[in-house]
Amino acid sequence: MADEVLLLDFWPSMFGMRTRIALEEKNVKFDYREQDLWNKSPILLEMNPVHKKIPVLIHNGKPVCESLIQVEYIDEVWPSKTPLLPSDPYQRAHAKFWGDFIDKKVYASARLIWGAKGEEQEAGKKEFIEILKTLESELGDKTYFGGETFGYVDIALIGFSSWFKAYEKFGDFSIEVECPKLIAWAKRCVKRESVAKSLPGSEKITKFVPELKKKLGIE
Repeated sequence: MADEVLLLDFWPSMFGMRTRIALEEKNVKFDYREQDLWNKSPILLEMNPVHKKIPVLIHNGKPVCESLIQVEYIDEVWPSKTPLLPSDPYQRAHAKFWGDFIDKKVYASARLIWGAKGEEQEAGKKEFIEILKTLESELGDKTYFGGETFGYVDIALIGFSSWFKAYEKFGDFSIEVECPKLIAWAKRCVKRESVAKSLPGSEKITKFVPELKKKLGIE
C-alpha cells in the first residue's frame, strides 16, 4: 500500500517549513492542506486536539504533531534517503540540544521585534541578536551545523530566515551586520531544492506581518 501523507500547515509558519523541507529532502510525496488559524478546520481539531496547532503531519491516517518530532519521524520512517540526524548517539543528542535551543529561544524574542514597541521591542531585539550570535558561534566555520551535511539543526533554524527581512524592517537593524556567517549559511541552505521549494519569499512575509498584527489586535 502506498503511503498517504497529508500536511496541515499555514504558509508563513517557520515550524511548518521544517516539515516541508524534511519531506522534500526524503522525496516523500505529500498532500498539502492550507489551514486558516482563525477558523480552525474540523480535521485540524480532530488530528491535534491537545494543542490545536499546525503543522500536523498525517501518515496513513495517523497524526504526528510538533515540527521537530515530525522531522525525527520522517527521518525514521524514510531512512533510505539522506539522513537528517547523525547515526552517532552523541552527535544525535548534540543536534537535538540545538534544535531544542532554537525552539525555546528564537521565536519568543523574534516575535517581540514585530509584535511589541518601545523598551519591550528593544529587549526582544537585543535578546534575538544574542541568540543568533550563539547559534553563529555553534556554526563556526562549518558549511552546515552538522558539518558538511545539511540536517536536523539546519532544518530547525532555516525557516526563520524567511522572516529575517521582516524582523529587520520592524526592528530597524541588520542581521547581516550582526551575524554575517549566519546569513552566508542561510544563503547556502536556500540553494538546496528542498529549502527553496519550502520557504516563501521574504517580501511576501514582510507584507503579511501588518495583516497578522491586525488579526492579533496589535497596533
